[in-house]
Order: sequence, then structure tokens, then C-alpha cells
Amino acid sequence: MSTPDRLAVPTLGYGAANVGNLFRELSDDDAWAVLDAAWESGIRFYDTAPHYGLGLSERRLGAFLQTKPRDEYVLSTKVGRLLRANPDHAPGGLDTANDFHVPDDLRRVWDLSAEGIRASLDESRERLGIERIDLLYLHDPERHDLDLALAEALPALEQLRADGEVAAIGIGSMVSEALAASVRSADLDLVMVAGRYTLLEQPAAVDVLPACRENGTGIVAASVFNSGLLAADEPRRDGRYEYGQLPDELWDRLVRIARVCADHGVPLPAAAIQFPLQSDVVRSVVVGGSRPAQLQQNAEYAALEIPAALWEDLAAEGLIPAA
Repeated sequence: MSTPDRLAVPTLGYGAANVGNLFRELSDDDAWAVLDAAWESGIRFYDTAPHYGLGLSERRLGAFLQTKPRDEYVLSTKVGRLLRANPDHAPGGLDTANDFHVPDDLRRVWDLSAEGIRASLDESRERLGIERIDLLYLHDPERHDLDLALAEALPALEQLRADGEVAAIGIGSMVSEALAASVRSADLDLVMVAGRYTLLEQPAAVDVLPACRENGTGIVAASVFNSGLLAADEPRRDGRYEYGQLPDELWDRLVRIARVCADHGVPLPAAAIQFPLQSDVVRSVVVGGSRPAQLQQNAEYAALEIPAALWEDLAAEGLIPAA
């Protein structure tokens, strides 16, 4: 069983995919301004990954955090994909197939071996310019080979923690089955549940939350705005939902949730940020953002006092699990 106090994480974190040029290009100055707004808003938990912008997110985040006292923030990154030279790179080529507006001179190479996990950690340290990484996740292993991840990668993470290389370990995924299987097969401290436990939909409540509760594993909830659907008070029917169009059933559910929030005078994004934290196993919510104002607003939403009656009414309408 995991020990919850191996690493205490703040309840609000910043997911740094956007400063890796996710969806649109940011200048170095713009990226710095976003990170500065996060820090000035009181955010002290930062999550990144080699995958984000082929290392750009780690380099930018590391450069920023090097200006801050190391004991004042918690830093997480991910392993599983190594960055190697891309032999197919052509001048002007971009990584837009993965939604990152960066040159595709590097490519992602899966490596779930103990040697690959260790190499990934060392290379992340070099890109970040920061030796101490607090939390190390295995990133999306089901996209490659979940069985191999359970057999080799997770034990490798356990060994890194035992050796004192990192304080805590886990897995980050948007697939509930992979998350639950990982929690049950290894001694994980925290799992990052991306988009599977949100105000709009909670499939992780079926298997991931019970597994975490049983094994003493905490949850970091990510993608809590469901691709932006919950990021504004007035939902838009043409909003992006993961990789396609928003299904009618989810749209109807979203409209009902927004109505209940409006009845209580609670901004929909505030409810989206705070909903996962109503669970006893959720330790933190990590949100992204590509503009300073978004970071400031998210911090305000996270601190907003929300009446218990809102959650009670949402549960009574079957929109969230009953307490």
C-alpha cells in the first residue's frame, strides 16, 4: 500500500503542455509570462513531459523554475517516450500531427525498459536544468504496450523511488482501464487521471477511484475542462470534445450542469476545477492555459467558495456521483 505522505502536492497545479506550443505557437516571452502568472497566482505545482513540444515544455519550464527557490514548488515529469533525432525531418517540418507547433527534428521513441526509464529521467533533468524531480509518471503506456509497462516499467519506477532518485511515482493516462490496472499491480503514489474524472463525465469513478482508495494511491485530476467545454460559463455546441464532435448525450448533460451552476451563481469553470477535489482520493487538480489571464482566473476559481448545495443538487439530478 502506498504511503500518502511520500509527497504532498498542492491542490492546484499548472500543466505545462501549452508552453510546449500545444495548439499554437508561443514566443519564449509569452511562455515566460504564462509561467510567471501561474507563480504570481500562487501555483506551486508544475507538470510537464518530454512529449510536450518535443522537449520545449521542459526547457521553458526548467528555465523559469531555475529562478525560484527549489523547496517552494513541486515538479513532475513523465517517462516512456525518449526523444531521438528524426531522420525524416525536412526543413520547415512541424510536429502538428501531435498538435505541437514545434520543428519535428526529433521523434518520440517508446522505451519501457528499466534502462529507457532511467535514460528518460536523466534526459529530462538535463532539459529542465533541475536535478530534483519530485514526481515521475509513466506516460500513456497503453498506447504502446500496457502489459510490458506493468511487467517492466512500473517496477523500474519503484526502483528509482527506492534509490531516492524521485520522491513519488505514478502513471498518467486518459484510459481508465490502464490506470486501474497500474494501481493494482504496483505501489504507486499518485496517478494522473486525464479527462476521466470531470464535472462532465466520471468513468474513472467505476474502477480507478475504488482501486486508488483500496491501495492508498492519490489522484491528480487533469483535463478537467474537457477540451475546453467547461472553461466558460456559456457552453458552446461546436466545442471540441477530445478528438471529434461532442455527442448529443454529453451536450445535453453539459447544458443541465451549466443550468444548475447558474442557479447557484457559481461559474461553470469554478465548479469544473473544484469538482474532482470533492473526492477523498483526489489530491490535486492540474489545469493548463496559454494566456496569463487564464492562469489568474483559474487560481481565483480554485479559491472560490462553492456552496455544498451545488454538489447536492448535481448529485440529485444524477449529474455527478452521490457523496
